[in-house]
Amino acid sequence: MVKISRPSTGRHHLAFALLLALVAVGICVPVFALLPSLTSHQSLPRALTVTRDEKMMSRDFYIKDDMFWKDENPFQIIGGDLHYFRVLPEYWEDRLLRAKALGLNTIQTYVPWNLHEPKPGKFVFEGIADLVSFIKLCQKLDLLVMLRAGPYICGEWDLGGFPAWLLAVKPPLKLRTGDPAYLKLVERWWNVLLPKVFPLLYSNGGPVIMVQIENEYGSYGNDKAYLCDLVTMATGHLGNDIILYTTDGGTRETLEKGTIPLYDVYSAVDFSTGDDPWPIFELQKKFNAPGRSPPLSSEFYTGWLTHWGEKIAKTDAEFTAASLEKILSRNGSAVLYMVHGGTNLGFYNGANTGSDESDYKPDLTSYDYDAPIKESGDIDNPKFKALQRVIKKYSAAPHSITPSNKKRKAYGPIKMQRTMSLFDLMSMTDPVDMITSANPISMESAGQMFGFLVYESSYISKKSGNILKIPKVHDRAQVFVSCLSQDVDEGVLRYIGTTERWNDQPVSIPTTECTSDTSLFILVENMGRVNYGPYIFDEKGILSPVYLDGQVLQGWKMIPIPFHNLNQMPNFSFEMQHTKNRSEPFELTNELGQKEPALFAGEFSINSVEEIKDTYLSFNSWGKGVAFVNKFNIGRYWPSVGPQCNLYVPAPVLKPGKNYVVIFELESPHVDLLLESVYQENFTCGSNESKVNQL
Repeated sequence: MVKISRPSTGRHHLAFALLLALVAVGICVPVFALLPSLTSHQSLPRALTVTRDEKMMSRDFYIKDDMFWKDENPFQIIGGDLHYFRVLPEYWEDRLLRAKALGLNTIQTYVPWNLHEPKPGKFVFEGIADLVSFIKLCQKLDLLVMLRAGPYICGEWDLGGFPAWLLAVKPPLKLRTGDPAYLKLVERWWNVLLPKVFPLLYSNGGPVIMVQIENEYGSYGNDKAYLCDLVTMATGHLGNDIILYTTDGGTRETLEKGTIPLYDVYSAVDFSTGDDPWPIFELQKKFNAPGRSPPLSSEFYTGWLTHWGEKIAKTDAEFTAASLEKILSRNGSAVLYMVHGGTNLGFYNGANTGSDESDYKPDLTSYDYDAPIKESGDIDNPKFKALQRVIKKYSAAPHSITPSNKKRKAYGPIKMQRTMSLFDLMSMTDPVDMITSANPISMESAGQMFGFLVYESSYISKKSGNILKIPKVHDRAQVFVSCLSQDVDEGVLRYIGTTERWNDQPVSIPTTECTSDTSLFILVENMGRVNYGPYIFDEKGILSPVYLDGQVLQGWKMIPIPFHNLNQMPNFSFEMQHTKNRSEPFELTNELGQKEPALFAGEFSINSVEEIKDTYLSFNSWGKGVAFVNKFNIGRYWPSVGPQCNLYVPAPVLKPGKNYVVIFELESPHVDLLLESVYQENFTCGSNESKVNQL
């Protein structure tokens, strides 16, 4: 049981405690049989079994009288979400100082399991995954920390933070439930994570004042036993003196499903900006113990997310600030989501769905979120100023000097050169990594968790042509044919068409003149896994039989394309001098040349360290793909759909001398093969006339 310290007296407290004990014995004890290693007090480390008198009495964060208290003084949380995994470590301090200049006293962050355990049993806490260093940096800057430990986080992050390899476990796991196989893997993960957090708790001298269990569970399920299990795991590592909390939408239904009142876990709420907060805070009280419900909006939305193909989301600065003041003026607490959004670097962007799983909506690479601190760190904007003006009225913390915007530089045009075709990339794959089977298998089953997978088969071409049908593909499949057994045009892929998760129309294959069977290649792109809602078990690749002229086509080879993700070492060299140089010029003279996916490489020079500044790469007039700068995966581009035209390139990625840009273009290269390094963001691409969605 989680205890929120400080004694209270009275019949209400006694009755509530007795009720907790009775119900816990009746409900939660059988559940805990799944986790024998955490139910025995003897299994706890010595640090968790010491008496309260042995603790640091001078440091205490607790709840009493419907208020937060810090070291015997009432405390109003004025916080903001800032995710370490969306910002380069070199910029952590800069972004935190800007949050502090806004007037914040607390930073809230998720912990994405998939970043820290990219492969089963391989744990990573270095580079952008150095959570401990981030938390210590917060403390250095006198910022408290609210840690959202998951295991599910949502956050517009691939699979809601779950590692993709969970989808390959057989029999299939039941995510976000009391499934013993799933809980065993969560326990293994938290056995690594939570001991790192324990020394950083506020009572132990660190900045962590609260740890969140799950995330908005009431919008997904109603498995109280599962939530009880997570609480038991957390207290087994963190003890009883840390406030555990949940976050759920501010409705009776979501709070009934997502809260854990029997364990005295604190229940926070979130709701739409502009909603009257105080009736929701009154409802919140019904799901917390008496006297233990300080009003807290743990996700006060400063903006909103944007999917590819939508208008960029914007919210009015004065409206947002006025909504925040309604909370702060009556001693309510709030955490700005986001104070700084950052970037969905690599392949880690998430996605949403609509009415069914085919109504698929992947998130942009930019996670600017229309936050007061922009993706590039800029704070010279109306929203930052409006929120700062409100926060200054209520924040007791001394305000730091507001930093100036970071300088940016446009390095100009970058001439790109076609260096490798899709066929070249396939030929680089180690045969050991290729998988053969009668029918296609998922990307996860093939061990390709992110990026691209090629499915290869063969068929006999008809004089009248053939009809290809893939009932279920996640997310986007480009179809090619080739006469690989012939010397003529060896290695040339002929583009046929594209079928997509949201538009699975049949593809007509014209007749070929191959002297033997025609080779069929299907390049499937994983565009980001669903992170929210009922369709979160989002496997990628071809997930159904493939039909040719109504008959199942069998005999497949799966070929992974070796691109690396965030915080991973490249699988092959990207420098231009090490790529395959083609002697023939590349000319965009026909549909074939425009549609065969290929690597393009270019370079630009920076004369000195002093000239290294943030920049953006403009992909205007390019098609769709992924980009790397000096081997660093800066994310996806898709200007033909928009609204994002430019990708943010933070200065720490760059270096004096030559800087290499490599892109994997899936569709249509710029006619002059030009990229351009430009000065600022641009969210006006795509077919819609207006690209601003004012919320």
